[in-house]
Amino acid sequence: MTSPGTYDAIIVGGGHNGLTCACYLAAGGLKVKVLERRSIVGGAAVTEEFHPGFRNSTASYTVSLLNPKVIRDLRLAEHGLRILERPLSNFLPLPNGDMFTVSPDNNAFRREVARFSEADAGRLNDFQDRITRVADQIRALLLETPPSPSGGVSDLWRAMRMGLDMRRLGQDGQRDLHEFFTRSAGAILDDWFESNPIKALYGFDAVVGNYAGPYAEGSAYVLMHHAFGEVNGRRGVWGHAVGGMGSITQAMAAEALRLGVDIETNASVARVNTDADRAVGVSLDDGREFSARSVIANVNPKLLYLQLIEPGALDQEFLGRMRRYRCGSGTLRMNVALSELPKFDCMSGTGPQPGHQSGIIIGPSLGYMEQAWLDARTYGWSRSPVIEMLIPSTLDDSLAPEGQHVASLFCQQFAPELPEGQNWDTARDAAVETVIDKVTEYAPNFRDSILGMIALTPANLEHEFGLVGGDIFHGALGLDQLFSARPMLGYGDYRGPLKGLYMCGSGTHPGGGVTGAPGHNAAREILKDFRRRKARHLPG
Repeated sequence: MTSPGTYDAIIVGGGHNGLTCACYLAAGGLKVKVLERRSIVGGAAVTEEFHPGFRNSTASYTVSLLNPKVIRDLRLAEHGLRILERPLSNFLPLPNGDMFTVSPDNNAFRREVARFSEADAGRLNDFQDRITRVADQIRALLLETPPSPSGGVSDLWRAMRMGLDMRRLGQDGQRDLHEFFTRSAGAILDDWFESNPIKALYGFDAVVGNYAGPYAEGSAYVLMHHAFGEVNGRRGVWGHAVGGMGSITQAMAAEALRLGVDIETNASVARVNTDADRAVGVSLDDGREFSARSVIANVNPKLLYLQLIEPGALDQEFLGRMRRYRCGSGTLRMNVALSELPKFDCMSGTGPQPGHQSGIIIGPSLGYMEQAWLDARTYGWSRSPVIEMLIPSTLDDSLAPEGQHVASLFCQQFAPELPEGQNWDTARDAAVETVIDKVTEYAPNFRDSILGMIALTPANLEHEFGLVGGDIFHGALGLDQLFSARPMLGYGDYRGPLKGLYMCGSGTHPGGGVTGAPGHNAAREILKDFRRRKARHLPG
């Protein structure tokens, strides 16, 4: 039993993984407190009004990776969560006035690919089968705790079992898996296809949230990371959470409250308190202190170890490696209030079109995407940015006044750190104009239809949401920062280098996106430690 005012677990950060972890811990009988710096829980998955009468998902903007087990266990549907599938998966306007549409119906998709290349249409099913096979294998690991190379018998057993599971892929499947972990998306797509639109479609998933071009080694894994989601039981589908992404985290918060979790907002943690080699609680910016048997961080690992813990409490070798932990997404995120729908030159007819309800990708070729990244490295941001636009008000009329719309724009590449002494405070407006110009190039009425907007640069994303370097994944998804090595080899099991310290955010396996998997997995390990009262990690 804990004394009054002492918690079994304090969770730093009320984002979706923190809330997920809190729910599982409370269901396991622990006394849990969640501390959130902002005035609303949800982290980057929140819905807020950004212009009078217009609401939208502020940062995270679309759903597919949210784990179905988390949805069931946290009773999110019972708390009001509804996810709608996109009627049309994607729509790519092309520079020559044509367009490339991606239907969820595979036969229709194949016919569309055939318009650009019969050879590509003939290869499509085989390519999709290979992606599905590899994605299924990765999906099976999402709710697993990675084995530690310095662990005991249980870690050795886990590693052996995972190795046996990999054998089921067969040699060809293992080779595909190896390729997707080590090669660039561009190289793989060039091997498979000849036409630009199909390569651009898959290439976008390789650069979204990734400060790299499609020909960067390892970018194929980022593509794969976006392929193992599902919506309403349909794999590979993306959808819209009615009410915006905040409806996910508000449903999580409702379940947490039902289970007795103490949630406090406007509660900024200044420091994780330590005693010798143990985390013993937290101090807040307002001077208050809370003690706890365990402290669980739902923040970027770099933020946790370099800002919230006294350097003297940590091994200097560990700190040196954490300083080299790679963060940075190259993302500019915009929400725009519109007086009318964009009228794309390539669309026939007037009024709502199927393309308006899809993910609209401006990025017609791998070469275009590669140049966007090269521009960012040279100038600070792309002269022709890669943009995904969603218009969620076409599916959800709760977000905008009748007859008007909101658009989410996820834009790349925008350097986390600008060159030559520039800063995002002064560069923001010019970067935003670049985005507006590019969309208006394809939809001439876009600029004049803008009623209001909010734009978040990489610096804004770091300041508002703690996304170091604007990194939406809490750390780059490179082979050196995945699975047992996320965030660092030896600490991939959600336990930190101090006793009683844990991590449950996207900087742990399986990485970024609104999945709930890190929170789920961390809670399992924490409850295991509480049950076993491991001398190495928790007080008796």
